[in-house]
Amino acid sequence: MNKRRSALWTLVFTLGLTSAAWSGEAEPAAPTTETPAAEMTQPEVPPEAPPAPPETGLTSPEGKPVLLLWPEGAPGAKGTEEKDKPALTVYLPEGNATGAAVVICPGGGYGGLAMDHEGRQVAQWLNQAGIAGLILKYRIAPDYQHPAPMQDALRAMRLARAHAEEWHIDPGKIGIMGFSAGGHLASTVGTHFDYGQPAAADPVERLSSKPNFMILVYPVITMINDYTHRGSRKNLLGENPDPALIKNLSNHLQVLAYSPPTFLVHTMNDAAVPVENSLLFYQALRYQGVPAEMHLFEQGPHGFGLAPNDPVLSHWPALCLNWLKVRQIIP
Repeated sequence: MNKRRSALWTLVFTLGLTSAAWSGEAEPAAPTTETPAAEMTQPEVPPEAPPAPPETGLTSPEGKPVLLLWPEGAPGAKGTEEKDKPALTVYLPEGNATGAAVVICPGGGYGGLAMDHEGRQVAQWLNQAGIAGLILKYRIAPDYQHPAPMQDALRAMRLARAHAEEWHIDPGKIGIMGFSAGGHLASTVGTHFDYGQPAAADPVERLSSKPNFMILVYPVITMINDYTHRGSRKNLLGENPDPALIKNLSNHLQVLAYSPPTFLVHTMNDAAVPVENSLLFYQALRYQGVPAEMHLFEQGPHGFGLAPNDPVLSHWPALCLNWLKVRQIIP
C-alpha cells in the first residue's frame, strides 16, 4: 500500500499541483469510443416534461414539503415503514431564486444519515444563495444495500426535473452534492446516469437523471481496498462483494468525457476517508477533459460539513459559490 500511495503522490506532483487549492479546465481529452451517440443527439430534458407527480401532503418538522420518490412504493421495498420510503425534503429560496437546484446526499457510511449538518444546514445555505436545496433521504443498511441507494438518487434527479416548472428550477441547472458516503452516492449518479427511458410507463422515468454538475465534499470514491472507507463498502456491498461490482462502483474508474463538471473539497489529514479518494477522482476528471476544481486543506477532521466555526475550513462554501458562478450556474 505504501508503494501505491507513493506512486499516486508522485503522479500528483508531476502534474504541477503545488498549492493547497487546485483548479482549472482540464486539457482536451482524446475522443473516446465509449461515448454513446445519444450524448451528441439527445437533449437532457425532453422538450415537454411530463406532469409532475401528485403531492403527498407530507411535511418535515421544519414545515418543508416532503415528496416520496415512489408514492406507490419504492422498487425492492421490504416494508412500509419510514426506512422503506425514500424521499426528498424541498427547500426553495424566497425572493432570490437563481433557477439552480442541488440534490443533497448526506453522509453516514451507508448506515446512517447526517441529516442536520450535511442536510438541513446545507439546504439553508443554498437557499441563501438563491439555490433550491433538495435533501435526499435514501435507503441504507442494514435493511438496504446496492442498488437501492443508487436507485433513490437517480430517481431524485428525475423528480427534480419533473417539478422544474413548479419549483422555478432550470432543468439544465440541477446538480448533485454529497458528503462522505453521500459523496460516493453523488459520484455514482454522476458516473452511472442515463438520459431517461422514452417508453417507460412512469412519465418521471422518461426524464434524464444526469446531474449538470457535482459537488463532492470529503467523498468516498473508491471501493478498492487501498483507500476505501471499509464501513461504507461493507454497508453498501456486503462482506465479500463481487470484484466486478467493486470496480463498477469505484467511481474514479467510471469517469468519461461527458461526466459532469465537479467541485471537490477534502482535508489532507482526513483520518476516516483518505484524501486519495478526491485525488483519484480529480485525476480521472482531468484525464477525460472534464472541468473540475479541487480544494485541499492541510488540517481538518472528517465530517466538518459547512464548518461554520472553523476559521479556515469555513471558506470552502464561498469557494464553491464562486465556482458555480464561473460555471454560469448562478449569476
